[in-house]
Amino acid sequence: MTIPTLRDAIRSSDRPLAGMWVCSGSPLVAEICAGGGLDWLLIDMEHSPNGLESILAQLQAVAAYPVVPVVRIPEADPVVIKQVLDLGAKNLLVPMVNSAEEARAVVEAAHYPPLGRRGVGSALARSARWNRIDNYLVNAAAHVSIFVQIETAEAVDAAAEIAATDGVDGVFVGPSDLAASMGYLGQQTHPEVTAAVRRAFVDVIAKGIPVGVNAFVPEVADGYLAAGASFVLIGADVALLARGSEALAARFVETERDDQ
Repeated sequence: MTIPTLRDAIRSSDRPLAGMWVCSGSPLVAEICAGGGLDWLLIDMEHSPNGLESILAQLQAVAAYPVVPVVRIPEADPVVIKQVLDLGAKNLLVPMVNSAEEARAVVEAAHYPPLGRRGVGSALARSARWNRIDNYLVNAAAHVSIFVQIETAEAVDAAAEIAATDGVDGVFVGPSDLAASMGYLGQQTHPEVTAAVRRAFVDVIAKGIPVGVNAFVPEVADGYLAAGASFVLIGADVALLARGSEALAARFVETERDDQ
């Protein structure tokens, strides 16, 4: 089964793509989520207990399913970018990109010369299936899509320049950190925060680049979709498990206590 990059999946779709976070670090949970019918999964390294080995295991676990896996790396580190791409990740989301200069550095780290400065180790790596993919080095750019994350007020102001950076395939807006940078910690649906998100949408879309957003509240997600989001994250494995277990406790544990 050949899974397209997120870039190509967005381009070929006649509707926005819906996805979810995979934050547990568990290949089993990742596989369960992969079979759920969503379009894409974000396997997170920034706020989750994931290292290279667990990312590899999760990429292997979801590979049999028609879902697009994206890995969010912890920071814009060229070494981490190289390592995660060599694991076979075809789609990267890079957090806290605040300027076009930072976006260019990300793109350079993700591509081989002459496009960039990614280290060459395809003969040793799952990305090229240990040199079983013909002409991988020549065509590597087609196998990789790069998405950058806007999540500060500074980045919103620079959204147009970031989106216009050659090699950036999409921009993802993170309301949580954006809210914190604007003085509204924990208030990602504050009107000023949502207005800033929409302002970033306008500037990114104007450059012809797809824009996405994190929105766990369905009504908020609907609003962002109406505003032009091409891809959204609408839940997380750990959040679903937390809320589900709490619902069970509220239904059964509290009922038992009330009966005593």
